[in-house]
Amino acid sequence: MSGPVTIRPVEQADLPGFHAVMMAAGMDPRSSWNRTTLTDLERSLFGADSGGFIAELENAGVVGCVGYRPDGTQTLTLNKLATRPEVRGQGLGARLVQAVESHASRAGYARVLLAVSQFNQDVIPFYIRLGYARSEEPYAHANPASPAPVVFVKNLGTPARAS
Repeated sequence: MSGPVTIRPVEQADLPGFHAVMMAAGMDPRSSWNRTTLTDLERSLFGADSGGFIAELENAGVVGCVGYRPDGTQTLTLNKLATRPEVRGQGLGARLVQAVESHASRAGYARVLLAVSQFNQDVIPFYIRLGYARSEEPYAHANPASPAPVVFVKNLGTPARAS
C-alpha cells in the first residue's frame, strides 16, 4: 500500500465503492456474492443495527470493505469482507475484521460469526489465524440456491446483551 489507509464506518455515498471492491475481489463465479446489487448492499448495510466499514487509501479510494448485522442478542455476523487484489497480504483484511470485532464488543455482543462460501475456502486459514473456530451451527442467511457455507465463530468475552 502506498500512503495511509483510513478505516471508517460506511455511509450511503460509499455504496458504489463498497460494491466495486466486492466485484473486484475475484470470487468464484458460482457464488451468489457476484449477484449482489447496490440495492442488496443498501438493505444489508443499513438495516436495523447493521453497518460496515470501508478502508480508503489516500489517492486510491476504497480498497477494502466489510459488513455486519445482528443475529439475535449475542451474535454479530460479519459479512462481505473484501479487499482489492493489489492490497492483499498487507494486513488490511485483518484490520477490517478487527473493526467489526471492536464494534461488536462495544455494542455488547458476545461473539462474531461468519460464513465462508464453499467456493471460497482458501480464506479459511486467514480466519483461523484471527482466532475463529469452526462451528457446526447453521448459517441463518445462507442462500438456498448455494451449497451450505462453512460457519466460524469467535467468542469475544463480552457479556451478552440484554434481550
